[in-house]
Amino acid sequence: MSFMNPHLIFGRTKIWRRSLVWLFMLSLTTVSSSVTGETPQLRVYISVDMEGVAGVVNEAQLAPGGFEYEKFRRLMTAEANACIEAAFAAGATKVTVSDSHGNGLSLVPDELNPKARLIRSWPRPLMMMQGIDEGYDAAILIGYHASIGVPGAVRAHTMSSKRFFDVKFAGKHASEALLSAATAGHFGVPVVMVTGDDLAVAEAKKDLGAKTEGVVVKRAIGYHSAESISPQAARALIAAGTRSALQRLKEFKPYSVSKPVKVEIAFKQMLNAEILAYLPIVERVDGATVSFSGKDVPEAIRFISFVSQYSNAD
Repeated sequence: MSFMNPHLIFGRTKIWRRSLVWLFMLSLTTVSSSVTGETPQLRVYISVDMEGVAGVVNEAQLAPGGFEYEKFRRLMTAEANACIEAAFAAGATKVTVSDSHGNGLSLVPDELNPKARLIRSWPRPLMMMQGIDEGYDAAILIGYHASIGVPGAVRAHTMSSKRFFDVKFAGKHASEALLSAATAGHFGVPVVMVTGDDLAVAEAKKDLGAKTEGVVVKRAIGYHSAESISPQAARALIAAGTRSALQRLKEFKPYSVSKPVKVEIAFKQMLNAEILAYLPIVERVDGATVSFSGKDVPEAIRFISFVSQYSNAD
């Protein structure tokens, strides 16, 4: 029978002591979590527009008084619900929804998933992303459309089809998806999914990154025409896309722009540029275009919000 080296015995004793301490600390952490009820948080912000909803092609679906508006605001709500329900199924602990179309009153409140919070109506400082802040982990854009710079896209415009001819944000031609992503990005929140027609989704992925989950619910034929899948099929794709995007959350980065943030707005009515240029903070670039520099994204977005609400459409 041989005797073990005392140094070896002492070394093993130290290892065992460290292991026991580690296991003890782990047990305390587990007990603490169970006592406090702490669970991983997944907070999702959803901005919902209408032009990119399956089947939508013109004013008959988009505005109060249109003969299909009441039907399609419910289909818009159903697409939002598909995203909301998939988000909760993927582990979301909080979901906030922004009604981002028209007068901000298109989603049907009593048909929306009751677990979600709803932001409605205008004006609001952060427009389509009102309520977004550092407390969210992901942003999703449902029913979005392309910018006016995309030929053939359904209802292509940026913020105001009646007032604006073009919008540039931080030196880049801007879609509403880009503006929403920049707003979310200011608060460190990535846009993980965009839905709409094929051209809108392609533009968003080009601007925001190829990893952005894109759900195409219709193929654009022209400004007022499209080949659309059924509402039921669209909802299934939106649910699958939501699950996929949230499962890949670590792959996404917030969209960021440098400061100060320069905004250029080209109007369809030159009088808007003339009157806005009375303000010392606004520069008139040409007959129809004004420029404004915001200290950060929220200030630049507030300027766009103000101008889109109060400029003249006639």
